Amino acid sequence: MDYTIRHATADDADALVRMHTLAHEQCYASQLPAAFFEARRASILERAERRRPHLAGAEPRMIAVDANGDIVGFADAGPGRDADRPGELELYSLYTLNHAYGSGLGAALLASALGDSPAYLWVLEDNPRARAFYAKHGFQPDGERRLLPPEWYELPELRLARPGAASPKAAK
Repeated sequence: MDYTIRHATADDADALVRMHTLAHEQCYASQLPAAFFEARRASILERAERRRPHLAGAEPRMIAVDANGDIVGFADAGPGRDADRPGELELYSLYTLNHAYGSGLGAALLASALGDSPAYLWVLEDNPRARAFYAKHGFQPDGERRLLPPEWYELPELRLARPGAASPKAAK
């Protein structure tokens, strides 16, 4: 799969929210009811407007664009939001469309958002594919668990953390 990874801009908000909505449907169809996805589709324009200023910030907001110019994945990270955070950097989200699974795109997005920095993230407890992906990249459960808000049907999620990877210079 050919793709280009770049920083998202406010102009990408609509396409990014549409891709994110489709990714949610592809990832969580077995865990959330159809009404959840209908509501997400109905709120695309509103969510895109809320996301625009967020995309103008300095934190990594990376998107992957395919040869047709379509967004096929994204990752964003920034300062940790948890009071008891296990590190300063948090991966807020990473999604690819399912036709990109296994292509290396997820790993490329992860690297573009975090580099080899220590970081943490939250992942749905019942998401074995994502948990295996993050484990492959050094993330392990740190013992924290929480429930998502009611609009997400209180699905449980786990916090995963990783120490920093040795940089190539340090390995020499």
